[in-house]
Amino acid sequence: MKHAPTLFTTALALALAACAAKPTPDVAPPSETPPPEPVAVDATPAPPLEPMPAEAEPPPPPAASKDILETAAEAGNFTTLLSAVEAAGLTEKLKGPGPFTLFAPDDEAFAKLPRVELDRLLKDKKKLAALLEYHLVSGNAIEASEVAKMASASTVAGPQITIDATSGSVKLNGVASVRSADIKATNGVIHVIDTVLKPPKKKK
Repeated sequence: MKHAPTLFTTALALALAACAAKPTPDVAPPSETPPPEPVAVDATPAPPLEPMPAEAEPPPPPAASKDILETAAEAGNFTTLLSAVEAAGLTEKLKGPGPFTLFAPDDEAFAKLPRVELDRLLKDKKKLAALLEYHLVSGNAIEASEVAKMASASTVAGPQITIDATSGSVKLNGVASVRSADIKATNGVIHVIDTVLKPPKKKK
């Protein structure tokens, strides 16, 4: 049969044409991942930062309640000075309104004096009063910060005492150092010194 190959070829061609005519199944496009939903942000403002508490200032020292002599007696290291004030008849003056600045020699300062000299002083009221008044400034309670700025101070006795604070400590007449300062009293202030001051001798 001579037409068999032709029929086979025709059938094959039709079969291929039929396959080509079938629609190609749609390919689904790749699915897109939806964007993540935005996270809700808390719109409440943060509380303001509280300022650091300021350091509390130390309370002021209690107000003085005793006069100069009572304050010196309470301190306990002015036994000789208090005895000398009484012997010189200056108790009433130092209990007055003042105000006074007392450069007060303590017991150690009086102990530097020869015993004979101290005994002689305690028996001579006039000379003892002049000595003690040379340690006293009247009319002003001068605190240590002000004393350090002064070159001299006039005393109740009359003569001045010289003041030098250039070395960092206060020196009186070049011999006495202020051991403790600004002891407040109701009628003045006490500065403790380590040496008894001697008034200059009067010129003849």
